Amino acid sequence: MQPANVKDIEIENKNILVCADLEDAFEGSPRLTAAQEIIKYLRGRNASRIKVIGHDGDIGLTELLDTDINWNVRGDPREKDNDQKYAEELALGFDVYINESFATSHREFTSLNALPKLMKSRGLQVGIGLRFAIELEVLSKVFHTAGRKLLVIGGTKVKDKNHYMQELRSKFDIVLPGGLLEGSPLREDGLDITTEAVEKYKAEITDAKVIVAAGVMGKYEDFNAEAGTKEILTAIANSSAYKIAGGGDIQTAIHKYGLTDKFDWISVGGGAMLEYLATGTLPGIEVLFDRQSYI
Repeated sequence: MQPANVKDIEIENKNILVCADLEDAFEGSPRLTAAQEIIKYLRGRNASRIKVIGHDGDIGLTELLDTDINWNVRGDPREKDNDQKYAEELALGFDVYINESFATSHREFTSLNALPKLMKSRGLQVGIGLRFAIELEVLSKVFHTAGRKLLVIGGTKVKDKNHYMQELRSKFDIVLPGGLLEGSPLREDGLDITTEAVEKYKAEITDAKVIVAAGVMGKYEDFNAEAGTKEILTAIANSSAYKIAGGGDIQTAIHKYGLTDKFDWISVGGGAMLEYLATGTLPGIEVLFDRQSYI
């Protein structure tokens, strides 16, 4: 069951507060596109006022959104504290809260937790955005699609990724680690996976029916260490499997190699995608439900 969808919420003549995300965004990226589309949609439904708040966005892109924006909520130390008073400040003057920041919804921060909880307690409407709703629908297909399931996971966020790798082992037929994760078959310089690993991984990719890619295989931004990431992503893109990818680095790498259109879906979130696949929910989803109504 999903939280209320923005499509089912009264918007006309309302002041709308949208939580979005532009971290690691670039022109044409899913994160920027999601923010642009929700703003366009709300304007089309005659919202009175729209304000977008988010985390660590590239301020150079905000003119493309042409709206009231605060991309620096994480610059306030109260954001990570899930602070009630900060939530009251953010909520002031708004009638509706929309979460269009799937990528950060695995965090219990003020803008994602205390804020919608406060607005809900006041009888105001809260829900998820257009892209967020599609994310949940698409990710649910991973375990509802028949066939051999493969998780390719890598990157530099070692603690988080190792955690998710262990949590998801029982849900996938095979897990292929890269980057700095436990068990990664790295070259001596530690910047990329070995040639032997690339060939082994490509063979596993060929046999898979469902592939989730979360993270790069090595230091792909370095020409001398990009082979693992480039070859593995290309093999995934060219496979006949149902294939999705998620995370800032892998999103950038896929764009760099011109593979975006070959994936069935590119999630705006890496950690959030893995958390949702591991648990079936996120803190940013749970807070939007009135759990008392299900007792």
